[in-house]
Amino acid sequence: MVYLFFDEIHDVEEWETAVNSLRMRKNADIYITGSNSKLLSGELATYLTGRYVEIKMTPFSFSEFLEAAQPVFPEEDRSQLFNRYLMTGGIPFLAKVRYDEEASRAYLHDLYGAILLKDVVRRKQIRDVDLLDRIVRFVMTECGHTFSARRIVNFLKGERRETSVETVLNYLAACEEAFLIARVPRQDLIGKRILAVDEKFYVTDTGLRNTVVRGSLRRDVDQLLENVVYFEFLRRGYKVTIGRAREKEVDFVCDRGSERLYIQVAFSLGSEETREREYGALEQIKTADAKLLLTMDRLDMSDGTIRHFYLPDFLLSNSPSLSRSSQI
Repeated sequence: MVYLFFDEIHDVEEWETAVNSLRMRKNADIYITGSNSKLLSGELATYLTGRYVEIKMTPFSFSEFLEAAQPVFPEEDRSQLFNRYLMTGGIPFLAKVRYDEEASRAYLHDLYGAILLKDVVRRKQIRDVDLLDRIVRFVMTECGHTFSARRIVNFLKGERRETSVETVLNYLAACEEAFLIARVPRQDLIGKRILAVDEKFYVTDTGLRNTVVRGSLRRDVDQLLENVVYFEFLRRGYKVTIGRAREKEVDFVCDRGSERLYIQVAFSLGSEETREREYGALEQIKTADAKLLLTMDRLDMSDGTIRHFYLPDFLLSNSPSLSRSSQI
């Protein structure tokens, strides 16, 4: 058997024809990797319908990060390593430089530039690179917060940069295709419909985000926790949206087959106001589906049908029992 590996092959014209001809060899096992979601949307998908398996890759999960980072920081406990994970992110190459702060920052800075220029600017033939960079930085700063393209236009207007909603939407779509950011739609849990405004965006890697916008753990912890949880449920095979139940927001609605989970994420339930907000959003959902509250509190504060987990432990669990029957 001959194993063939092609990386970023979509940069070569008519690569689909070449790969398809190689596929005709019975002793060839072909692997294609790329950094754009449109990789299999062209002729290759037509040629290989039913004959290929697509595997979506993400940066390290927390469990994978622990495997790489624990030998480098043997004196740190799980909580300290989790904080490091929030700030450093899960780009695998950082393990090669043993998570050295200066080397990691330089690499992530260069990686951001490479994605922006090669995977977005060149492929989409974008001329105003400065405008693109400003839009991406805004999204990274506001990750985990709901906002509209109109709000970005107004923000840029305040910086004396004129643009249109259509341009912003096109630039954001290009960044999604390059796996730089992920757009998460909102759905009305009462009216059972997808809402067309005020979506959320998350950054593929928290370390990349913190390098670009100079993130701070103390200031941005709620956003970073949401970012980590969103990609964790994607890894576990869920389709993830944001929920709204009347006037209250539900951080994530996760669907996988017939299973549905409602998720709230918070740093701590230390204040009465926070407890009322987080529990209140889940209590409004009158279904038998599982309702989870993920925080950094170690004390189990499960209440009725709402199950509470210490977030780092949840991320390291293979697949805790969350079915309807497990709540009885």
